Amino acid sequence: MSGHQPTPDGTPMVTKILADWVVTTQTKDIPAEVREEGLRTFVNWVGCAVGGASHETADAALRAVMPFSGPRSATVLGRTEKLDIFHAALVNGITSHVLDYDDTHLKTIIHPAGPVASALLALAETRPMSGEDFLTAMIIGIEVECRIGNSVYPHHYDRGWHITGTAGVFGAAAAVGKAIGLSPQQMRWAFGLAASQSSGFREMFGTMTKSFHPGSAAKNGLLAAIMAEAGFDSSERALEAPRGWAFTTSDKQDWSEIVGDLGVTWESALNSYKPFACGIVIHPTIDGCIQIREEIGDKVNEIASVALTTHPLVLELTGKRDPKTGLEGKFSVFHSAACALLRGDGAPTAFTDEIVTAPDIVALRDTIIATADPTCHEASVDIVVTFKDGTTLHKHVARAIGSSDVPLTNEQIDTKFTVQSALVIGEEATKKLLELAWKTATLSDVSDVARASVHDVKGQAAAE
Repeated sequence: MSGHQPTPDGTPMVTKILADWVVTTQTKDIPAEVREEGLRTFVNWVGCAVGGASHETADAALRAVMPFSGPRSATVLGRTEKLDIFHAALVNGITSHVLDYDDTHLKTIIHPAGPVASALLALAETRPMSGEDFLTAMIIGIEVECRIGNSVYPHHYDRGWHITGTAGVFGAAAAVGKAIGLSPQQMRWAFGLAASQSSGFREMFGTMTKSFHPGSAAKNGLLAAIMAEAGFDSSERALEAPRGWAFTTSDKQDWSEIVGDLGVTWESALNSYKPFACGIVIHPTIDGCIQIREEIGDKVNEIASVALTTHPLVLELTGKRDPKTGLEGKFSVFHSAACALLRGDGAPTAFTDEIVTAPDIVALRDTIIATADPTCHEASVDIVVTFKDGTTLHKHVARAIGSSDVPLTNEQIDTKFTVQSALVIGEEATKKLLELAWKTATLSDVSDVARASVHDVKGQAAAE
């Protein structure tokens, strides 16, 4: 029995409109400020991919896929190992997300660059492209990913889908499709192939599998575009069909979020960059607790209890009361608050297995209570610290550093890049890689960036 049903009256030909836009949009059509944000996105992503390269999650992924890799033509950033382009896209997507330090589209909580840049840079090592063409394709892919995410958020996310994985596969397919010159029909097929591989569940948060989602989206989106190029067909209405992606995965389908003002307003220009290596809803709490620590100095050791008032989503996503591992700690507002107060830290060093189980952290964590208040904005927090002498200190954070209201500067992105990358490839290699990444738009071969990251995990230069 055929699965085809008529598209509901009034539904635009979303897949066709989006595919046509991807194919016809040119570099000159992208405003300068959007391209500048795209460059910031890429620089941030490179730092995160290298920063996560020595994590045990990357080691496990490489042990799994190395024996089965095809031609080893693509770089795993920050490592000496090479893989075929599909597995390189997978592993770089994993490493760029494993520290939970990557970029965030705040309207949907999508982490856009992981699926898109990972797929595109792997491709560039076998099909060379200029830095300018790379950025054009990446920005287009991120735009597709975020607009599709907007059309179903928050209903899709509330069902339990991890939207970075589910929407990210479309962004990867669009970026790669643009880079390899798919026709409009091939791009529609690529979207159909991407839709058929869209997955990722919030149940996996706090485990290695969370970072597998953007990696899988990168690999699957790359595969979708390559297969479409070869003539592998699919439904040409994958997004809007009654049994297509949006109706199957969400109770909300707002097509205007996909096709409205397409090419006029840019979701990719709204990207943000994390100052702290954990779930973004915890950032106001970390920001506030670090401010408190700076104000009270040694009195931090006299804290009797801490009370947090947050939006319900904060506790839904990061309510792990007793995390046992660093990855679990990234989803514990209690751990994050305690570590920010006692260590002044929200970087990757705050989310190791050792720190999560440190006795002083655990002791303070156990005094913290958190109350969900739906009137509290998702990006805000109220913190009340009570000291052993009975005095209190109140801190309200309306918007945290790294938010759209208080964005990271280029200099702060540099610092973030350096702090995580230097631990993996050393300070000198990090400095050179950072300088090169900022020059991406001028490069004749963007894969120079990938090659510049190739060092072993102890910071020694890889053999030529």
